[in-house]
Amino acid sequence: MNRIKTDILVIGAGSGGLSVAAGASQMGADVVLLEGHKMGGDCLNYGCVPSKALIASGKAAYGQAHSNQYGVADTSPQIDYAAAKGHVADVIAQIAPVDSQERFEGFGVNVIREFGHFISPTEVQAGDTVITARRIVIATGSSPLVPPIPGLDTVPYETNETLFELREKPEHLLIIGGGPIGMEMAQAHIRLGSKVTVIEGDKALGKDDPELADIVLENLKAEGVEIAEDALAAEIRGQAGAIEVETKDGRIFKGSHLLMAVGRKSNTDKLNLEAAGIKTKRTGIKVDDSLRTTNKKVYAIGDVAGGLQFTHVAGYHAGVIIRSMLFGLPSKAKTSHIPWATYTDPELAQVGLTEAQAKKAHGTNLEVVRFHYNHNDRAIAERKTKGFIKVMVVKGRPVGASIVGYQAGELINLWALALANKMKMSQIAAMVAPYPTIGEINKRAAGAYFSPRLFDNPTVKRVVGLVQKWLP
Repeated sequence: MNRIKTDILVIGAGSGGLSVAAGASQMGADVVLLEGHKMGGDCLNYGCVPSKALIASGKAAYGQAHSNQYGVADTSPQIDYAAAKGHVADVIAQIAPVDSQERFEGFGVNVIREFGHFISPTEVQAGDTVITARRIVIATGSSPLVPPIPGLDTVPYETNETLFELREKPEHLLIIGGGPIGMEMAQAHIRLGSKVTVIEGDKALGKDDPELADIVLENLKAEGVEIAEDALAAEIRGQAGAIEVETKDGRIFKGSHLLMAVGRKSNTDKLNLEAAGIKTKRTGIKVDDSLRTTNKKVYAIGDVAGGLQFTHVAGYHAGVIIRSMLFGLPSKAKTSHIPWATYTDPELAQVGLTEAQAKKAHGTNLEVVRFHYNHNDRAIAERKTKGFIKVMVVKGRPVGASIVGYQAGELINLWALALANKMKMSQIAAMVAPYPTIGEINKRAAGAYFSPRLFDNPTVKRVVGLVQKWLP
């Protein structure tokens, strides 16, 4: 048995683990990194990267079939589903070197390609190596949740971990789960020539503002996606190419392929957390505001910590704990400034409080300002006028922003900056945006906040009148 002593041991080479390993090693700490599967984790191999690549293929096909509005004749796209998946594989391959073992060894990280499990509060065994560490970081991420639906174990199905390996285009893709993954893959596949039915037990895109989600859902329906809500899957039967999903209320949906997209579960099974005195909760590992577990020498970050499950959150968590581990400074994780986006067309993005949450938290102090895409000149030029932004404002400061429309995922960045730095609406209004850009929507939203204060204010009008009389 080999034995290693190190300053920091990182378990998991996904977004969070890689960020900790790179930052800590480059700042002088001795770092060991364990990864029993693929470097880059879920995001690179099965999640963010491949899904956005497939969405891009779908967008290209849709553009060919809907170009007449630009004075270019519509054409029926010649779709090669296998080639689209080849595009996905190529995108992953181009990004993979950034997350590679070789790159991190270049930083001085000792990379061990084994799964790790605790054998004591300060020791982890990985293969034939035992690592003793002053601080340990669990960054094992999450994996697809596959619920025990009767019959599911007898039929073939896909998850996000297998879908991108599929080279045969599904004739009719059934998707159980109407969250972001389900809706993104629904639209990508309808645009690539599959029939698609989404089966959702509650409300599709149910975690987002319903006013904005409805715009996305109506657009998907217009493209041909069948969306069945309040349709809890009760039984699955059939075989490859002929699968049936029966819901609790007796509805039956038939298709050729099945994608399970009902959520995620934290990856803790292999860790033997009991040996380290680490407690869990329903959604993952129990952590405090500093992301420490019940074993104060061990941190948990990213999906496995059971909070918001986004790649950028894992990266943010890495920065929080590096401050604590390397410099001994107090550092706490917050969620109020964390944005997220769903990359459907139109896109859906959120940061901070939704309108409903803000009303509950701030009552009559809340003001909600809106600006619609159809008043933005660039959106008009691009024929991308569907959507709007609404900003929740309390005493001159934004507390949340919700955007549905073209490039919503890009537009939300400004509001994430504003919330992270407690900026005022006046600071947003002071920004000069180049014309014509989609980004002007953000400035115009700030303008919508001040317009009634300036243009509908009798006092302002009286003052201006008096000044005009006295000006030479």
